[in-house]
Amino acid sequence: MTGTDRPSPWWSPARHQDRRGFLLARGAITKGIRTWFEAQGFLEVETGVLQVSPGNETHLHAPKTTLIDRDGERFSRYLRTSPEFACKKLLAAGETRIFEFARVFRDRERGDKHLPEFTMLEWYRAEESYEAVIADCVAIIACAAQATGIKQFTFRGQVADPFAEPEMLTVAAAFTRFADIDLLASIDGAEGDRAMLAAAATGKVRISDDDTWSDIFSKVLVEYVEPHLGLGRMTVLLEYPSPEAALARTKAGDPRVAERFEVYACGVELANGFGELTDADEQRRRFTEAMDEKERRYGERYPLDEEFLEAVAAMPPASGVALGFDRLVMLASGATRIDQVVWTPPAGAS
Repeated sequence: MTGTDRPSPWWSPARHQDRRGFLLARGAITKGIRTWFEAQGFLEVETGVLQVSPGNETHLHAPKTTLIDRDGERFSRYLRTSPEFACKKLLAAGETRIFEFARVFRDRERGDKHLPEFTMLEWYRAEESYEAVIADCVAIIACAAQATGIKQFTFRGQVADPFAEPEMLTVAAAFTRFADIDLLASIDGAEGDRAMLAAAATGKVRISDDDTWSDIFSKVLVEYVEPHLGLGRMTVLLEYPSPEAALARTKAGDPRVAERFEVYACGVELANGFGELTDADEQRRRFTEAMDEKERRYGERYPLDEEFLEAVAAMPPASGVALGFDRLVMLASGATRIDQVVWTPPAGAS
């Protein structure tokens, strides 16, 4: 490619003008959502980006940096993948309703729906159920559509009405409907039976010898379930299986499932929320297992944030959710790629 063949940079006047309408929409959506949170009695917070641990999930990867103190001593810090750890420390400190437009960072992510640096809208309600934050999600997504005046979301040929009552669908029901798999039959307590799920998924997805129960679950979810979610109207996919609970508490009366949900529109995942786990010993166990698996797969592990685990034990019952703000802006503005809705795309972007 010659110099004259190269596309102009994103900051050239012509290309910026092409994106400017999406960026103005971003501002209107931000203002509308802040007004909504204020009316609900939320406090906007701003938490630190540099963390002892960026998060302890197997497949999330964070940039790492080295800090130097005044004596020349070096120590490692990570750019956060979420503000969750810091926000839960604030819950333990006594805050009851908080939200943050948080800059977060993830390695190994780039595409029409992914950027290595992006904005996550995250909020928490102390002493309230996860049904309350599900209702928040529905209201905030409608608020974004109202801010831009858009009547329906469109993405890759799919549409969704942001004002229609969402479909409420359990993960188990979705696996039965779209993949003909009895997912709960492969769960004993909070543990997944890898052999049973592999047998049920054979012929549907490619299964490797080293695939875990969670790997097989994810393959079926991505290939068979997600393409059917959020079509015509939003879908709230709820009651995730306990092996995929992450930082969520298990459902009272049924340890096979957890108080975890995700929200989809046009097949795009917009939000991931929990009825928050407050058992620090159980959280430590989950994190340790996840880091063991990360080390097996990727040859690295992240430290545990001991201060966070102390906060988990001290925080009140709560519910929270993380929403991909750039994705929401993309759908509510009519953009087709996530980099169209950020003011300055990541360095190296064309």
